[in-house]
Amino acid sequence: MKISYMYCLIFLALSLLTAFTPASSSNGLDGPFYDSTAYTECRAEAEKPLYNGGMLKDQKPSVSGRDSLTGIGARYTPTYILHNLTHNTIYCFSIWVKIEAGATSARVRARLRADNTTLNCVGSVTAKHGCWSFLKGGFLLDSPSNQSILFFETSNDDSKIQLQVASASLQPFTQEQWRNNQDYYINTARKRAVTIHVSEENGESVEGAEVTVEQISKDFPIGSAISKTILGNIPYQEWFVKRFDATVFENELKWYATEPDQGKLNYTLADKMMNFVRANRIIARGHNIFWEDPKYNPNWVRNLTGEDLRLAVNRRIKSLMTRYRGEFVHWDVSNEMLHFDFYESRLGKNASYGFFAAAREIDSLATLFFNDFNVVETCSDEKSTVDEYIARVRELQRYDGIRMDGIGLEGHFTTPNVALMRAILDKLATLQLPIWLTEIDISSSLDHRTQAIYLEQVLREGFSHPSVNGIMLWTALHPNGCYQMCLTDDKFRNLPAGDVVDQKLLEWKTREVKATTDDHGSFSFFGFLGEYRVGIIYQGKTVNSSFSLSQGPETKHVRLQI
Repeated sequence: MKISYMYCLIFLALSLLTAFTPASSSNGLDGPFYDSTAYTECRAEAEKPLYNGGMLKDQKPSVSGRDSLTGIGARYTPTYILHNLTHNTIYCFSIWVKIEAGATSARVRARLRADNTTLNCVGSVTAKHGCWSFLKGGFLLDSPSNQSILFFETSNDDSKIQLQVASASLQPFTQEQWRNNQDYYINTARKRAVTIHVSEENGESVEGAEVTVEQISKDFPIGSAISKTILGNIPYQEWFVKRFDATVFENELKWYATEPDQGKLNYTLADKMMNFVRANRIIARGHNIFWEDPKYNPNWVRNLTGEDLRLAVNRRIKSLMTRYRGEFVHWDVSNEMLHFDFYESRLGKNASYGFFAAAREIDSLATLFFNDFNVVETCSDEKSTVDEYIARVRELQRYDGIRMDGIGLEGHFTTPNVALMRAILDKLATLQLPIWLTEIDISSSLDHRTQAIYLEQVLREGFSHPSVNGIMLWTALHPNGCYQMCLTDDKFRNLPAGDVVDQKLLEWKTREVKATTDDHGSFSFFGFLGEYRVGIIYQGKTVNSSFSLSQGPETKHVRLQI
């Protein structure tokens, strides 16, 4: 008896659903379904705890002197005592926080003290007086801890601030459970069911037709930075084009590169790199129009003030964006504006917002980003917490109706905290804007093997989060290496990180599908979103066609005649 391919797919789907049904089994194959719920508005009442509280169900916080936790000050803070935390378990944590007295608002950081280590930040939130704010984060321990303390502190170290907490939740995931959750999101957000129907001109279904389906492009771009070193370097170009469908210029579009001396524009390198992009049908991000860090502005720009600086800024936008109108799918309009304020300190508060309006006027089809670091990598950086990023986006959206289209997260990691990374992405997703990981790498302070392990974690987190639209690696190759992480050596032999990238590119693309139509003239498969080529052979006849597979809950039906 012949069983159609669709029945196999249905069985697979049911198996996946069974795997994600909450259960008490300890075999690691089933367990909790990850809760992506997040809130960014301060609320009159705290919501119910995620996972019904998990390990903290019905546990009330104690109040401890902060000096007993950190040895600093006499402030008292809510704490939770956690017992028997295990090695390599991923713990997802959330809680609602309110300031009872002492301030109108304050940044609140959750810290964890375990037997052998202290994690300085496992989640943070900007808490306010009189309403509840949602803190979401998590952690992973390198070794077991018999007794750990989860506690809270405010960034301004004000002993008069009194915090109230509610609806605390701590949910453990084994590594296998976490990976199963990622696979579920990949299968639902990045793939879709397809049924190919083959019939004759009279409408009769054709049984036994040979069908070949090949994915020719992917809907989710994964790319890498390039620099001028790729120009004229045929081995580098061949290596790059074989793998990537997206890129960003590392430095060649930055103001110091295109106008090192006032009035002397030089787009030679950027033009040549754009020719390479066009010739190989690669999409490119524009990085960047302005950089708020003063040391990365041309020397002559740093010496300008007032109207002279304003005129130079306007000329920069007009020159750069007119030249490349329609060429770059994105522009990082204001780079690292959470950390630096070169332009706003000279041109007035919110001056950077005007850059978005000017860029929109010249290239209305480009997606405009502001791009920053330490948003998704950590919550320890007070300048770039997830709440700071969200507040800046909302402020920009209120400023004379200016539109900012995309969330740019650089992603320069040392040791990734995958639970925290996912929690931050959940909160950013509430903005309902495209999210891109724009400059992914792992610190060169780590060996190549460790870099590869951590890179795989970051890539899976990004690809499996439904609100992330693309990933760009910051791995442009130079004679002396790369910024932090290389994928190959200078002979284009893969390093461990390169092997991880190649594996993910293969894993996240539909491999060639060959099948024979059933007695209904059809066959089905699950495919990654993107563009496809399909060929049919039946009784000496051949038909070639193509179709697009976009996101949607329903099966995509493709009807072809032979």
